[in-house]
Amino acid sequence: MPNAAAVGLATKLVADARVKLAGLGARDALRLEAGLCLYGNDLEEHITPIEAGLAWTVGKRRRAAFDFLGGEVVKKQLADGVPRRRVGFISTGAPARQHSDILGPDGKVVGEITSGAFSPCLKKNIAMGYVDKGLDKAGTQLKISVRGKSNDAVVTKMPFVPTHYHKAA
Repeated sequence: MPNAAAVGLATKLVADARVKLAGLGARDALRLEAGLCLYGNDLEEHITPIEAGLAWTVGKRRRAAFDFLGGEVVKKQLADGVPRRRVGFISTGAPARQHSDILGPDGKVVGEITSGAFSPCLKKNIAMGYVDKGLDKAGTQLKISVRGKSNDAVVTKMPFVPTHYHKAA
């Protein structure tokens, strides 16, 4: 829409009692609870759909030809597996934030948080990040380093909150 029309549209929307304003914090909490990726955080040009657990987004025709940018890498990863995986976490302490280190049982860095927040629905800290292969199973106990403190974290299945998507006809 043209910039000049934005204020008028916003005014009309908030005049309706059913409409509530929400900012980026609300968007982040909702998409994180649903286990959805945000480009620039959880997905970027160096992360493949296979590493992100999104193999289902590579359609049948694409899998037959692999004729897209990065197709050969995706083909190899589908055949051989990946060295890291996107996983969910429930953690203690302060909420994990992007770039927080994920620590293995020996205290060594085994991954990195890409998104994290307090879940209003679950009343717990949740996060997503990438961990080394073998540490991606639900129930795996790890630590997340937040502002110099090592907090307990457990790998958790996503979505964190069950989704009820409606498929449009």
